[in-house]
Amino acid sequence: MRRPNVLWISTHDINPHLGCYQGVYPGAEYAVTPRLDQLAAEGVVYDNAFASAPVCAPSRSAIYTGCHPVSIGTMHMRTKAVPPPEVKLFTEYFRAAGYYTTNNWFTDFQVQTPGTAFDDCSETAHWRNRPTGDTPFFATFQGMITHESQIYLDDEAFAARTSHVRPEQRHDPAAAPLPPYHPDTPVFRRAWARYADLITEMDHWAGEILDQLAEDGLADDTVVVFWSEHGLGMPRGKRWSYESGLREPLIVRWPGVLAPGQRRTELIQLMDLAPTMLEVCGIPVPEHVQATPFLARDGGFLVQNEYAFGGRDRMDVQEDTCRTVRDARYRYIRNLHPDRSGMQHCEYPDHLATWAELRRLHSLEGNQLAAGQVRDVLTPLQRSVVAASKPAEELYDLQADPHETTDLATDPAHAAVLDRLRGALDRWLEEYGDLGQLPEDELLEQWRPGGRARSTDAPRVAIEDGRLVAACSTPGASIGWTTDPVGETVPAGFLAGAIGAPEQDGRYWRLYSGPVELPAVERVWVRAWRLGHAPSDAVAVAVAVD
Repeated sequence: MRRPNVLWISTHDINPHLGCYQGVYPGAEYAVTPRLDQLAAEGVVYDNAFASAPVCAPSRSAIYTGCHPVSIGTMHMRTKAVPPPEVKLFTEYFRAAGYYTTNNWFTDFQVQTPGTAFDDCSETAHWRNRPTGDTPFFATFQGMITHESQIYLDDEAFAARTSHVRPEQRHDPAAAPLPPYHPDTPVFRRAWARYADLITEMDHWAGEILDQLAEDGLADDTVVVFWSEHGLGMPRGKRWSYESGLREPLIVRWPGVLAPGQRRTELIQLMDLAPTMLEVCGIPVPEHVQATPFLARDGGFLVQNEYAFGGRDRMDVQEDTCRTVRDARYRYIRNLHPDRSGMQHCEYPDHLATWAELRRLHSLEGNQLAAGQVRDVLTPLQRSVVAASKPAEELYDLQADPHETTDLATDPAHAAVLDRLRGALDRWLEEYGDLGQLPEDELLEQWRPGGRARSTDAPRVAIEDGRLVAACSTPGASIGWTTDPVGETVPAGFLAGAIGAPEQDGRYWRLYSGPVELPAVERVWVRAWRLGHAPSDAVAVAVAVD
Protein backbone atom coordinates (compact mmCIF):
# COMPACT_ATOMS: atom_id res chain seq x y z
CA MET A 1 0.00 0.00 0.00
CA ARG A 2 1.45 3.36 -1.03
CA ARG A 3 2.33 5.69 1.81
CA PRO A 4 0.01 8.69 1.87
CA ASN A 5 1.03 12.28 2.37
CA VAL A 6 -0.28 14.00 5.49
CA LEU A 7 -1.65 17.54 5.73
CA TRP A 8 -2.58 18.99 9.11
CA ILE A 9 -4.61 22.18 9.26
CA SER A 10 -4.88 23.39 12.84
CA THR A 11 -6.33 26.47 14.44
CA HIS A 12 -6.31 28.05 17.88
CA ASP A 13 -8.89 28.49 20.60
CA ILE A 14 -12.11 27.04 19.21
CA ASN A 15 -14.61 24.39 20.18
CA PRO A 16 -16.60 22.45 17.55
CA HIS A 17 -18.35 25.62 16.42
CA LEU A 18 -18.47 24.50 12.79
CA GLY A 19 -21.56 23.96 10.70
CA CYS A 20 -20.83 20.24 10.44
CA TYR A 21 -21.27 19.93 14.23
CA GLN A 22 -24.81 21.37 14.20
CA GLY A 23 -26.97 19.26 16.48
CA VAL A 24 -23.88 17.73 18.08
CA TYR A 25 -22.26 20.65 19.86
CA PRO A 26 -24.29 23.56 21.27
CA GLY A 27 -23.92 26.78 19.29
CA ALA A 28 -22.59 25.12 16.13
CA GLU A 29 -25.73 26.23 14.30
CA TYR A 30 -24.39 29.81 14.44
CA ALA A 31 -21.35 28.91 12.35
CA VAL A 32 -20.66 29.84 8.72
CA THR A 33 -17.97 27.39 7.63
CA PRO A 34 -18.64 26.19 4.06
CA ARG A 35 -15.13 24.89 3.33
CA LEU A 36 -14.73 22.86 6.50
CA ASP A 37 -18.29 21.59 6.14
CA GLN A 38 -17.30 20.39 2.66
CA LEU A 39 -14.21 18.72 4.10
CA ALA A 40 -16.44 17.02 6.67
CA ALA A 41 -18.79 15.78 3.94
CA GLU A 42 -15.79 14.29 2.13
CA GLY A 43 -14.33 12.67 5.23
CA VAL A 44 -15.03 11.53 8.78
CA VAL A 45 -16.21 13.83 11.58
CA TYR A 46 -15.30 12.87 15.12
CA ASP A 47 -17.94 14.10 17.53
CA ASN A 48 -16.01 13.47 20.74
CA ALA A 49 -12.41 14.67 20.48
CA PHE A 50 -10.70 16.12 23.54
CA ALA A 51 -7.56 18.08 24.35
CA SER A 52 -5.29 17.02 27.20
CA ALA A 53 -5.33 20.54 28.63
CA PRO A 54 -7.48 23.63 28.12
CA VAL A 55 -4.58 25.82 27.00
CA CYS A 56 -2.21 25.67 24.08
CA ALA A 57 1.29 24.64 25.19
CA PRO A 58 0.39 21.64 27.41
CA SER A 59 -2.16 20.47 24.84
CA ARG A 60 0.28 20.82 21.96
CA SER A 61 2.99 18.98 23.87
CA ALA A 62 0.63 16.00 24.15
CA ILE A 63 -0.23 16.13 20.44
CA TYR A 64 3.42 16.25 19.36
CA THR A 65 4.79 13.66 21.79
CA GLY A 66 1.84 11.30 22.17
CA CYS A 67 2.35 11.49 25.96
CA HIS A 68 0.23 12.84 28.79
CA PRO A 69 1.58 16.21 29.99
CA VAL A 70 1.47 15.17 33.66
CA SER A 71 3.71 12.18 32.89
CA ILE A 72 6.48 14.10 31.08
CA GLY A 73 6.35 17.43 32.93
CA THR A 74 4.69 19.59 30.27
CA MET A 75 1.51 20.41 32.22
CA HIS A 76 2.22 24.03 33.22
CA MET A 77 1.50 27.02 30.99
CA ARG A 78 4.27 27.67 29.99
CA THR A 79 7.45 25.82 30.82
CA LYS A 80 10.55 24.39 29.19
CA ALA A 81 10.40 20.78 30.23
CA VAL A 82 13.01 18.04 30.25
CA PRO A 83 10.99 14.99 29.20
CA PRO A 84 12.27 11.43 29.68
CA PRO A 85 15.02 10.60 27.17
CA GLU A 86 12.84 8.35 25.02
CA VAL A 87 10.38 11.18 24.30
CA LYS A 88 10.77 12.99 20.99
CA LEU A 89 8.64 15.24 18.84
CA PHE A 90 7.00 12.61 16.68
CA THR A 91 7.70 14.46 13.44
CA GLU A 92 11.26 13.09 13.67
CA TYR A 93 9.89 9.63 12.96
CA PHE A 94 8.43 10.96 9.72
CA ARG A 95 11.75 12.53 8.74
CA ALA A 96 13.53 9.25 9.47
CA ALA A 97 11.02 7.47 7.22
CA GLY A 98 11.83 9.79 4.31
CA TYR A 99 8.96 12.28 4.64
CA TYR A 100 9.55 15.95 3.92
CA THR A 101 8.24 17.35 7.19
CA THR A 102 7.22 20.98 7.61
CA ASN A 103 5.57 23.25 10.15
CA ASN A 104 4.12 26.65 9.28
CA TRP A 105 4.95 28.07 11.79
CA PHE A 106 3.72 28.01 15.42
CA THR A 107 5.39 25.54 17.78
CA ASP A 108 4.74 25.86 21.57
CA PHE A 109 5.53 22.24 22.41
CA GLN A 110 6.92 23.07 25.91
CA VAL A 111 10.49 22.37 24.73
CA GLN A 112 12.97 24.16 22.55
CA THR A 113 12.20 22.75 19.11
CA PRO A 114 15.31 20.92 17.91
CA GLY A 115 16.76 21.37 14.46
CA THR A 116 15.95 17.71 13.79
CA ALA A 117 12.18 18.07 14.23
CA PHE A 118 11.32 19.53 10.82
CA ASP A 119 12.81 20.02 7.38
CA ASP A 120 11.37 23.51 7.53
CA CYS A 121 9.71 25.30 10.44
CA SER A 122 8.99 28.82 9.25
CA GLU A 123 6.34 31.13 7.88
CA THR A 124 7.19 29.93 4.36
CA ALA A 125 7.18 26.18 5.11
CA HIS A 126 5.15 24.29 2.49
CA TRP A 127 5.02 20.89 0.85
CA ARG A 128 5.76 22.67 -2.43
CA ASN A 129 9.34 23.15 -1.27
CA ARG A 130 10.07 19.41 -1.02
CA PRO A 131 13.08 18.20 -3.02
CA THR A 132 11.13 16.17 -5.60
CA GLY A 133 7.51 15.74 -6.59
CA ASP A 134 7.68 12.10 -5.51
CA THR A 135 8.85 12.85 -1.97
CA PRO A 136 6.09 12.09 0.54
CA PHE A 137 5.32 14.94 2.90
CA PHE A 138 3.86 15.70 6.30
CA ALA A 139 2.94 19.39 6.21
CA THR A 140 1.31 21.32 9.04
CA PHE A 141 -0.25 24.79 8.84
CA GLN A 142 -0.90 26.29 12.27
CA GLY A 143 -3.55 28.99 11.95
CA MET A 144 -3.55 31.96 14.33
CA ILE A 145 -6.71 33.65 13.00
CA THR A 146 -8.97 32.38 15.79
CA HIS A 147 -6.57 33.02 18.68
CA GLU A 148 -8.41 34.68 21.57
CA SER A 149 -6.45 37.91 21.09
CA GLN A 150 -8.15 38.49 17.74
CA ILE A 151 -11.63 38.70 19.27
CA TYR A 152 -10.65 41.88 21.07
CA LEU A 153 -8.97 43.86 18.28
CA ASP A 154 -10.13 47.41 17.60
CA ASP A 155 -12.74 47.78 14.87
CA GLU A 156 -10.32 48.69 12.10
CA ALA A 157 -7.90 45.87 12.90
CA PHE A 158 -10.73 43.37 13.24
CA ALA A 159 -12.16 44.36 9.85
CA ALA A 160 -8.75 43.82 8.29
CA ARG A 161 -8.33 40.49 10.09
CA THR A 162 -11.68 39.23 8.76
CA SER A 163 -11.43 40.75 5.29
CA HIS A 164 -12.64 37.56 3.56
CA VAL A 165 -15.87 37.39 5.54
CA ARG A 166 -18.62 38.63 3.24
CA PRO A 167 -21.32 40.93 4.62
CA GLU A 168 -23.95 38.19 4.45
CA GLN A 169 -21.63 35.90 6.42
CA ARG A 170 -21.18 38.32 9.32
CA HIS A 171 -22.66 37.15 12.58
CA ASP A 172 -25.38 39.16 14.29
CA PRO A 173 -24.59 39.67 17.99
CA ALA A 174 -28.30 39.60 18.75
CA ALA A 175 -28.45 36.01 17.47
CA ALA A 176 -25.33 34.82 19.29
CA PRO A 177 -25.98 31.52 21.11
CA LEU A 178 -24.71 32.60 24.52
CA PRO A 179 -24.13 29.68 26.89
CA PRO A 180 -25.86 30.06 30.26
CA TYR A 181 -22.59 30.67 32.10
CA HIS A 182 -22.00 33.89 30.12
CA PRO A 183 -23.95 37.04 31.06
CA ASP A 184 -26.22 38.39 28.36
CA THR A 185 -24.50 41.76 27.85
CA PRO A 186 -23.36 43.63 24.74
CA VAL A 187 -19.74 42.78 25.58
CA PHE A 188 -20.36 39.04 25.53
CA ARG A 189 -22.66 39.17 22.50
CA ARG A 190 -20.06 41.17 20.55
CA ALA A 191 -17.33 38.71 21.58
CA TRP A 192 -19.36 35.71 20.45
CA ALA A 193 -20.19 37.33 17.11
CA ARG A 194 -16.55 38.19 16.54
CA TYR A 195 -15.45 34.69 17.55
CA ALA A 196 -17.80 33.30 14.91
CA ASP A 197 -16.57 35.80 12.27
CA LEU A 198 -12.99 34.72 12.98
CA ILE A 199 -13.99 31.08 12.49
CA THR A 200 -15.48 32.02 9.12
CA GLU A 201 -12.24 33.81 8.19
CA MET A 202 -10.27 30.75 9.29
CA ASP A 203 -12.55 28.59 7.17
CA HIS A 204 -11.56 30.66 4.14
CA TRP A 205 -7.86 30.23 5.02
CA ALA A 206 -8.27 26.47 5.39
CA GLY A 207 -10.06 26.37 2.05
CA GLU A 208 -7.12 28.10 0.37
CA ILE A 209 -4.76 25.40 1.62
CA LEU A 210 -7.12 22.67 0.43
CA ASP A 211 -7.32 24.40 -2.96
CA GLN A 212 -3.53 24.38 -3.23
CA LEU A 213 -3.51 20.66 -2.49
CA ALA A 214 -6.06 20.07 -5.24
CA GLU A 215 -4.22 22.35 -7.69
CA ASP A 216 -1.09 20.24 -7.19
CA GLY A 217 -2.99 17.03 -7.91
CA LEU A 218 -2.30 15.71 -4.42
CA ALA A 219 -5.74 15.59 -2.82
CA ASP A 220 -6.33 11.92 -3.57
CA ASP A 221 -2.97 10.91 -2.09
CA THR A 222 -3.13 12.93 1.12
CA VAL A 223 -4.65 12.34 4.54
CA VAL A 224 -6.05 15.71 5.65
CA VAL A 225 -6.68 16.36 9.34
CA PHE A 226 -8.31 19.47 10.79
CA TRP A 227 -8.12 20.12 14.54
CA SER A 228 -7.93 22.77 17.23
CA GLU A 229 -5.98 22.38 20.44
CA HIS A 230 -8.41 23.73 23.11
CA GLY A 231 -11.54 25.79 23.67
CA LEU A 232 -12.57 29.37 23.00
CA GLY A 233 -10.85 32.32 24.66
CA MET A 234 -13.55 33.48 27.06
CA PRO A 235 -14.28 32.81 30.73
CA ARG A 236 -15.04 29.14 31.47
CA GLY A 237 -13.61 28.15 28.09
CA LYS A 238 -9.86 28.30 27.56
CA ARG A 239 -8.08 27.63 30.89
CA TRP A 240 -11.03 25.69 32.37
CA SER A 241 -11.34 21.90 32.30
CA TYR A 242 -14.95 21.76 31.17
CA GLU A 243 -16.25 20.71 27.75
CA SER A 244 -15.88 24.35 26.70
CA GLY A 245 -12.16 24.14 27.44
CA LEU A 246 -11.40 20.63 26.21
CA ARG A 247 -13.83 19.51 23.50
CA GLU A 248 -12.48 20.03 19.98
CA PRO A 249 -13.33 19.68 16.31
CA LEU A 250 -11.62 16.82 14.49
CA ILE A 251 -12.13 16.01 10.81
CA VAL A 252 -10.18 13.41 8.81
CA ARG A 253 -10.32 12.98 5.02
CA TRP A 254 -8.55 10.08 3.32
CA PRO A 255 -9.87 9.70 -0.23
CA GLY A 256 -10.37 6.15 -1.44
CA VAL A 257 -9.81 4.73 2.05
CA LEU A 258 -12.26 6.38 4.43
CA ALA A 259 -15.79 6.45 3.09
CA PRO A 260 -17.05 10.05 3.00
CA GLY A 261 -19.83 11.42 5.15
CA GLN A 262 -19.18 9.32 8.24
CA ARG A 263 -19.58 10.38 11.86
CA ARG A 264 -17.78 8.69 14.74
CA THR A 265 -18.77 8.96 18.38
CA GLU A 266 -15.91 7.15 20.14
CA LEU A 267 -13.73 9.13 22.54
CA ILE A 268 -10.62 10.51 20.86
CA GLN A 269 -7.82 12.26 22.69
CA LEU A 270 -5.99 14.74 20.44
CA MET A 271 -2.73 13.16 21.60
CA ASP A 272 -3.93 10.06 19.68
CA LEU A 273 -3.13 11.97 16.49
CA ALA A 274 0.59 11.22 16.78
CA PRO A 275 0.41 7.41 16.80
CA THR A 276 -2.50 7.48 14.34
CA MET A 277 -0.49 9.34 11.73
CA LEU A 278 2.44 6.98 12.22
CA GLU A 279 0.14 3.99 11.90
CA VAL A 280 -1.58 5.09 8.70
CA CYS A 281 1.78 5.86 7.09
CA GLY A 282 3.26 2.50 8.01
CA ILE A 283 5.78 3.91 10.49
CA PRO A 284 6.27 1.93 13.73
CA VAL A 285 4.77 3.54 16.83
CA PRO A 286 7.44 3.70 19.57
CA GLU A 287 6.67 1.71 22.71
CA HIS A 288 6.88 4.72 25.02
CA VAL A 289 3.99 6.53 23.29
CA GLN A 290 1.02 6.60 25.65
CA ALA A 291 -1.64 7.55 23.12
CA THR A 292 -3.65 5.10 21.02
CA PRO A 293 -4.05 5.02 17.23
CA PHE A 294 -7.66 5.41 16.14
CA LEU A 295 -7.08 4.39 12.50
CA ALA A 296 -5.28 1.36 11.08
CA ARG A 297 -2.93 1.27 8.11
CA ASP A 298 -5.83 0.20 5.89
CA GLY A 299 -8.18 2.86 7.27
CA GLY A 300 -10.00 0.54 9.62
CA PHE A 301 -11.37 2.06 12.82
CA LEU A 302 -9.48 0.79 15.85
CA VAL A 303 -10.85 0.14 19.33
CA GLN A 304 -10.57 3.43 21.13
CA ASN A 305 -10.55 4.94 24.59
CA GLU A 306 -13.08 4.17 27.31
CA TYR A 307 -12.09 7.47 28.92
CA ALA A 308 -10.53 10.79 27.95
CA PHE A 309 -8.27 12.41 30.55
CA GLY A 310 -7.09 15.96 31.07
CA GLY A 311 -6.34 18.68 33.55
CA ARG A 312 -5.04 22.15 34.16
CA ASP A 313 -2.08 23.41 36.13
CA ARG A 314 -0.30 26.73 36.53
CA MET A 315 -1.41 29.36 34.01
CA ASP A 316 1.25 32.07 33.95
CA VAL A 317 1.30 33.02 37.67
CA GLN A 318 -2.20 31.66 38.34
CA GLU A 319 -1.65 28.64 40.59
CA ASP A 320 -4.40 26.05 40.37
CA THR A 321 -4.67 22.34 39.65
CA CYS A 322 -7.44 20.04 38.56
CA ARG A 323 -7.68 16.63 36.95
CA THR A 324 -10.61 15.42 34.88
CA VAL A 325 -11.90 12.30 33.20
CA ARG A 326 -14.77 11.91 30.76
CA ASP A 327 -16.57 8.85 29.50
CA ALA A 328 -19.23 8.66 26.81
CA ARG A 329 -21.74 10.47 29.02
CA TYR A 330 -20.25 12.02 32.16
CA ARG A 331 -17.41 14.37 33.07
CA TYR A 332 -15.78 14.21 36.49
CA ILE A 333 -13.52 17.04 37.70
CA ARG A 334 -11.29 16.87 40.77
CA ASN A 335 -10.24 20.32 42.01
CA LEU A 336 -7.09 20.02 44.09
CA HIS A 337 -7.42 23.60 45.36
CA PRO A 338 -11.14 24.10 46.00
CA ASP A 339 -10.34 27.12 48.17
CA ARG A 340 -9.11 29.02 45.10
CA SER A 341 -11.18 30.81 42.51
CA GLY A 342 -11.36 29.26 39.10
CA MET A 343 -10.83 32.79 37.78
CA GLN A 344 -7.89 34.04 39.80
CA HIS A 345 -6.01 37.04 38.45
CA CYS A 346 -4.16 36.11 35.27
CA GLU A 347 -2.33 39.05 33.76
CA TYR A 348 -2.95 38.46 30.06
CA PRO A 349 -6.64 37.45 29.93
CA ASP A 350 -7.59 39.88 32.67
CA HIS A 351 -7.00 42.62 30.08
CA LEU A 352 -9.52 41.04 27.68
CA ALA A 353 -13.02 42.49 27.42
CA THR A 354 -14.98 39.40 28.49
CA TRP A 355 -12.84 38.82 31.57
CA ALA A 356 -13.12 42.49 32.49
CA GLU A 357 -16.88 42.43 31.92
CA LEU A 358 -17.43 39.46 34.18
CA ARG A 359 -15.32 41.05 36.90
CA ARG A 360 -17.27 44.32 36.49
CA LEU A 361 -20.57 42.54 36.97
CA HIS A 362 -19.22 40.63 39.94
CA SER A 363 -18.11 43.94 41.45
CA LEU A 364 -21.61 45.31 41.02
CA GLU A 365 -22.83 42.43 43.12
CA GLY A 366 -20.35 43.47 45.76
CA ASN A 367 -22.01 46.87 45.74
CA GLN A 368 -25.37 45.19 46.19
CA LEU A 369 -24.12 43.29 49.22
CA ALA A 370 -22.67 46.50 50.63
CA ALA A 371 -26.14 48.02 50.42
CA GLY A 372 -27.72 45.03 52.11
CA GLN A 373 -29.38 43.90 48.88
CA VAL A 374 -29.76 40.41 47.41
CA ARG A 375 -27.35 39.80 44.53
CA ASP A 376 -29.07 39.55 41.17
CA VAL A 377 -26.64 40.87 38.54
CA LEU A 378 -25.32 37.36 37.80
CA THR A 379 -27.03 34.00 37.92
CA PRO A 380 -25.65 31.44 40.39
CA LEU A 381 -23.97 29.61 37.50
CA GLN A 382 -22.33 32.80 36.17
CA ARG A 383 -21.28 33.76 39.68
CA SER A 384 -19.62 30.36 40.13
CA VAL A 385 -17.18 31.16 37.32
CA VAL A 386 -15.63 34.02 39.26
CA ALA A 387 -16.45 32.84 42.80
CA ALA A 388 -13.76 32.74 45.47
CA SER A 389 -13.91 28.96 45.72
CA LYS A 390 -15.19 25.88 43.92
CA PRO A 391 -16.30 22.34 44.80
CA ALA A 392 -13.66 19.72 45.53
CA GLU A 393 -15.39 17.48 43.01
CA GLU A 394 -17.74 18.11 40.11
CA LEU A 395 -19.80 15.69 38.04
CA TYR A 396 -21.89 16.47 34.97
CA ASP A 397 -24.26 14.47 32.81
CA LEU A 398 -23.31 15.75 29.37
CA GLN A 399 -26.16 14.00 27.65
CA ALA A 400 -28.76 15.86 29.70
CA ASP A 401 -26.70 18.95 30.47
CA PRO A 402 -24.23 19.82 27.67
CA HIS A 403 -23.32 23.19 29.20
CA GLU A 404 -22.43 21.56 32.56
CA THR A 405 -24.80 23.67 34.61
CA THR A 406 -25.86 21.15 37.26
CA ASP A 407 -23.19 19.58 39.45
CA LEU A 408 -24.22 16.02 40.37
CA ALA A 409 -21.24 15.20 42.60
CA THR A 410 -23.37 15.28 45.76
CA ASP A 411 -26.42 13.63 44.21
CA PRO A 412 -26.91 10.16 45.78
CA ALA A 413 -28.51 8.95 42.56
CA HIS A 414 -25.15 9.39 40.81
CA ALA A 415 -22.92 7.97 43.55
CA ALA A 416 -22.04 4.89 41.50
CA VAL A 417 -21.02 7.02 38.51
CA LEU A 418 -18.96 9.25 40.76
CA ASP A 419 -17.13 6.28 42.29
CA ARG A 420 -16.46 4.74 38.88
CA LEU A 421 -14.95 7.92 37.47
CA ARG A 422 -12.96 8.56 40.63
CA GLY A 423 -11.48 5.10 40.22
CA ALA A 424 -10.70 5.64 36.54
CA LEU A 425 -8.87 8.87 37.35
CA ASP A 426 -6.95 7.26 40.22
CA ARG A 427 -5.84 4.36 38.03
CA TRP A 428 -4.71 6.75 35.29
CA LEU A 429 -2.65 8.81 37.74
CA GLU A 430 -1.15 5.65 39.22
CA GLU A 431 -0.17 4.37 35.79
CA TYR A 432 1.32 7.57 34.39
CA GLY A 433 2.24 9.60 37.47
CA ASP A 434 1.56 13.26 38.07
CA LEU A 435 4.52 15.63 37.97
CA GLY A 436 2.08 18.45 38.57
CA GLN A 437 2.04 17.41 42.21
CA LEU A 438 5.71 18.27 42.63
CA PRO A 439 6.50 21.85 43.70
CA GLU A 440 7.54 23.47 40.43
CA ASP A 441 10.78 24.88 41.85
CA GLU A 442 11.74 21.35 42.88
CA LEU A 443 10.93 20.02 39.42
CA LEU A 444 13.01 22.77 37.79
CA GLU A 445 15.92 21.98 40.08
CA GLN A 446 15.75 18.33 39.04
CA TRP A 447 15.78 19.36 35.42
CA ARG A 448 18.35 22.16 35.64
CA PRO A 449 20.46 21.96 38.81
CA GLY A 450 21.41 25.43 39.94
CA GLY A 451 19.38 26.89 37.08
CA ARG A 452 21.81 25.61 34.44
CA ALA A 453 20.60 23.51 31.54
CA ARG A 454 22.41 20.26 31.02
CA SER A 455 24.33 20.08 27.76
CA THR A 456 23.99 17.51 25.04
CA ASP A 457 27.28 15.76 24.44
CA ALA A 458 29.00 16.55 21.17
CA PRO A 459 28.49 13.72 18.70
CA ARG A 460 31.30 11.33 17.82
CA VAL A 461 31.75 11.53 14.07
CA ALA A 462 33.77 9.64 11.50
CA ILE A 463 33.91 9.23 7.74
CA GLU A 464 34.00 5.55 6.86
CA ASP A 465 34.15 4.42 3.24
CA GLY A 466 32.84 7.83 2.20
CA ARG A 467 29.91 7.64 4.56
CA LEU A 468 29.16 9.80 7.58
CA VAL A 469 28.84 7.79 10.78
CA ALA A 470 27.78 9.52 13.99
CA ALA A 471 26.71 8.72 17.53
CA CYS A 472 25.97 10.66 20.72
CA SER A 473 26.47 9.46 24.28
CA THR A 474 23.61 11.55 25.67
CA PRO A 475 20.58 9.26 26.11
CA GLY A 476 17.69 10.37 23.92
CA ALA A 477 19.75 12.68 21.74
CA SER A 478 18.91 13.20 18.08
CA ILE A 479 21.65 13.99 15.60
CA GLY A 480 21.53 16.38 12.69
CA TRP A 481 24.02 17.11 9.94
CA THR A 482 24.44 19.88 7.41
CA THR A 483 26.67 20.99 4.59
CA ASP A 484 25.74 24.62 5.19
CA PRO A 485 28.63 26.65 6.62
CA VAL A 486 28.33 28.63 9.82
CA GLY A 487 26.36 31.82 9.31
CA GLU A 488 24.69 34.45 11.41
CA THR A 489 22.16 33.30 13.96
CA VAL A 490 19.13 35.56 14.31
CA PRO A 491 18.43 36.21 18.01
CA ALA A 492 15.07 34.87 19.15
CA GLY A 493 12.45 37.49 19.95
CA PHE A 494 10.15 37.22 22.94
CA LEU A 495 7.45 35.14 21.23
CA ALA A 496 9.93 32.81 19.52
CA GLY A 497 11.65 32.23 22.84
CA ALA A 498 8.38 31.69 24.69
CA ILE A 499 7.07 29.09 22.27
CA GLY A 500 10.42 27.35 21.82
CA ALA A 501 10.79 28.10 18.10
CA PRO A 502 13.83 26.43 16.51
CA GLU A 503 17.06 28.36 16.37
CA GLN A 504 17.26 30.51 13.24
CA ASP A 505 20.84 29.83 12.22
CA GLY A 506 20.25 29.82 8.47
CA ARG A 507 21.31 26.17 8.14
CA TYR A 508 19.34 23.17 6.94
CA TRP A 509 19.82 20.34 9.42
CA ARG A 510 19.13 16.87 8.05
CA LEU A 511 18.15 14.18 10.52
CA TYR A 512 20.79 11.51 10.97
CA SER A 513 19.21 8.07 11.27
CA GLY A 514 22.06 5.92 10.00
CA PRO A 515 25.25 6.09 7.90
CA VAL A 516 24.93 8.76 5.21
CA GLU A 517 26.30 8.74 1.69
CA LEU A 518 27.73 12.23 1.54
CA PRO A 519 27.49 14.61 -1.39
CA ALA A 520 30.67 15.95 -2.97
CA VAL A 521 31.52 18.54 -0.33
CA GLU A 522 34.66 19.45 1.55
CA ARG A 523 33.13 19.66 5.00
CA VAL A 524 30.06 18.68 6.97
CA TRP A 525 28.90 19.78 10.41
CA VAL A 526 27.21 17.47 12.89
CA ARG A 527 25.23 18.49 15.98
CA ALA A 528 23.12 16.76 18.64
CA TRP A 529 19.91 17.81 20.39
CA ARG A 530 18.24 16.27 23.43
CA LEU A 531 14.85 17.69 24.44
CA GLY A 532 15.25 20.01 27.42
CA HIS A 533 19.05 20.15 27.20
CA ALA A 534 21.24 22.72 25.54
CA PRO A 535 22.24 21.46 22.08
CA SER A 536 25.80 20.37 21.50
CA ASP A 537 28.33 22.43 19.63
CA ALA A 538 28.54 21.57 15.96
CA VAL A 539 31.40 19.24 15.08
CA ALA A 540 33.08 20.05 11.78
CA VAL A 541 34.33 17.10 9.75
CA ALA A 542 36.53 17.29 6.69
CA VAL A 543 35.42 15.11 3.81
CA ALA A 544 37.95 13.74 1.36
CA VAL A 545 36.85 14.76 -2.12
CA ASP A 546 38.18 12.76 -5.09
